[in-house]
Amino acid sequence: MNNNLERSIVHMDLDTFFVSCERLMDSKLNDRPVLIGGTSDRGVVAACSYEARKYGVHSAMPMHLARQLCPEAIILRGNTGIYTKYSTLVTDVIKDSVPLYEKASIDEFYIDLTGMDQFFGSYDLAKDLRHRIIKETGLPISFGLSVNKTVSKIATGEAKPNNQIRIDSGGEKPFLAPLSVRKIPMIGEKTYHILCDLGIKKIKTVQEMPVGMMAKVFGKNGTSIWKKANGIDNNPVIKYQERKSMSTERTFDKDTTDIKKLHGIIIAMTEKLIYQLRRANKLTACVTFKIRYSDFQTYTKQKRIPYSASDHMILPIVLDLYRTLYQRRLLVRLIGVKFGCLVSGGHQINLFEDNDKIMNLYQAMDRIRNRYGEKAVLRAGGMGVNMKSYE
Repeated sequence: MNNNLERSIVHMDLDTFFVSCERLMDSKLNDRPVLIGGTSDRGVVAACSYEARKYGVHSAMPMHLARQLCPEAIILRGNTGIYTKYSTLVTDVIKDSVPLYEKASIDEFYIDLTGMDQFFGSYDLAKDLRHRIIKETGLPISFGLSVNKTVSKIATGEAKPNNQIRIDSGGEKPFLAPLSVRKIPMIGEKTYHILCDLGIKKIKTVQEMPVGMMAKVFGKNGTSIWKKANGIDNNPVIKYQERKSMSTERTFDKDTTDIKKLHGIIIAMTEKLIYQLRRANKLTACVTFKIRYSDFQTYTKQKRIPYSASDHMILPIVLDLYRTLYQRRLLVRLIGVKFGCLVSGGHQINLFEDNDKIMNLYQAMDRIRNRYGEKAVLRAGGMGVNMKSYE
């Protein structure tokens, strides 16, 4: 039997999560167009209410353009602490209710209910879980249920706002066929425009195409797009384990007091760790610096910060902690950097602190690093440092 047909996968997504959290704090925001994100002219929309979307506003749009489209909108800076709190509440409800779940972001979950039909019925269990989340948190949430992650995620999008959809086994292709190819999760703006230029606007068209033709045009991604368009996705739900921190340390082969060398290594290792933070779709709210002298005396100092995964926010904090700790003027044996209080949903929350120019810069840097390696882009202060020599 096809294992794909045996599975029962739920995708749950909190509706306009940031806006919904703000409305729990202030009921005057109900039924009003709300924008959340950077409030300056160079700011970016992190989230918007359905009322604002009617005007053509969408996330990642420059705030000045969103203001022009929807001048009546209420604009809020956003409160990452509140969003993290409610995300944790929802996660706790899910954790107490199902055997296997994956937290894809701060407001998005995959749940594997395979085999539950013989006991409860997967759809009924998912409905009960959704109602419990709404009751215990006050937040609207939607879900899609199908045999795999891709179809369930698309189904959730069709269920919104605050509703649910089940796609029965065997019904994946008919469900997907009339939808826009833009609905396929992996298709971004660039790929969408290429497909439109080829006259491919509906998923049905992709379903009817030979897989080899898609592969010829888009390479390996073409095969993946074709499979998703046909409702084929064997990716498993990955058990969620919250990573609380990430860190890096350097122990020197020869103890040093070379200030320039220390400064360069700290910049290089911090940049690398911040990149790993963004790659894992995480943010940190606590930065710690560690230094060990040649007499093995070890000192650490930490600082709480607004949730961030941005070089320009975190690097000055690390350097400031280093300058505060490096007081003894002894030879240094080890230095380390640690990011704690990690949360998921990095890209979304980063929109609160970054203007569009900085966002584009980080995205470009990370694309280069993803393709050519972590050392492909380096800050000037960290260049010329042979990290291998100090590991």
